Amino acid sequence: MPARDRDPATPAEGGGATSARRGGGGRARAVTPAPATDQLVVGTVPVLARLAGLLLVLAGAVGAVAVFPTYLVVGGQALRFATGPLDALVALVEPVATLLVGVGLLLGRVPRLGLAFAAISAALAAGRLLIELYRGNGSTTRPAIEVLAGERVLTSSVETGAGWVLGVVALALTVLAGLVAIAAWGRTVMEDGGSLDPVRPTLAGAAVLLSVAAVLCLALPAADVPDRVVTDPTTGLETVVATEGPQALLERPGLALLGGLLLAGALVLCAVIAPSLRPRLGAVGGLLALAVFLLATALAGLRDAVHGDALEWTVPGAGLLVLAVGVTALALLAWRWRAGDPPTEG
Repeated sequence: MPARDRDPATPAEGGGATSARRGGGGRARAVTPAPATDQLVVGTVPVLARLAGLLLVLAGAVGAVAVFPTYLVVGGQALRFATGPLDALVALVEPVATLLVGVGLLLGRVPRLGLAFAAISAALAAGRLLIELYRGNGSTTRPAIEVLAGERVLTSSVETGAGWVLGVVALALTVLAGLVAIAAWGRTVMEDGGSLDPVRPTLAGAAVLLSVAAVLCLALPAADVPDRVVTDPTTGLETVVATEGPQALLERPGLALLGGLLLAGALVLCAVIAPSLRPRLGAVGGLLALAVFLLATALAGLRDAVHGDALEWTVPGAGLLVLAVGVTALALLAWRWRAGDPPTEG
């Protein structure tokens, strides 16, 4: 039998109608009704939804462990994400968020929030999975300058480490969790009073604009090598010498290019879908997944710029951080939104 989450301050009156006090002469005086509250109805959480939560927990746990061992060995140089406390903190943002949401879904708390988070995260993880497979196996086919784990390296020879393997497993578990979440969505009963419905088109429009801007930012490196100005000692003529920098999202070939296109398309598509998910907390879960991805990506770009002296934080990298904050604000707005008070009877 569905459990109902009601505001205890709301008076329980017959039929929900507003009572009226009668004064002398039998005339009824209007009484302002209590503000409307958004009631939440949650039914029995199906096993599939809890399975999606378990997969999210595993993905978050594996992703958190993947931060610490060797990621790749490129040109004989061992790379890992956590070379210090700040690096570890940045790398753990996404796995910890995934783990926490997964625990809530596994316990049956506001299940559609967790299911929405899982589905949106899976759509974004599919393209990233292809990019990681390229980095570990195909990047030596066409060697190029890359920034991996904050280090600028040439992919002339690449050997995979335990961190890469665990990271790929975490992404695969995220994709699997999303598929299970999609299957469980229609079987999960969770509804509310529709307080967010009037502003859903506005939320969707804002989310799409932010996601398109995020794709444009991802099309350029978040941390790049600045050009050098060389002065000819004989003539005094200054010449700008371009230095090959790291690869952006759509600059890698083959499997990585396909992954980049999938990621860019999924980012825009999910920005359209997330605000339309019902109930209100479902939209919160979808927007939260977008915000976590953008925030983790933006902070990784900032870490790369701070980590190496040869790299500088770019305008697209700073823009990506601003956009991540914007999507986070949309998620908070959807979470805190309440319907306005009903009109006063005269």
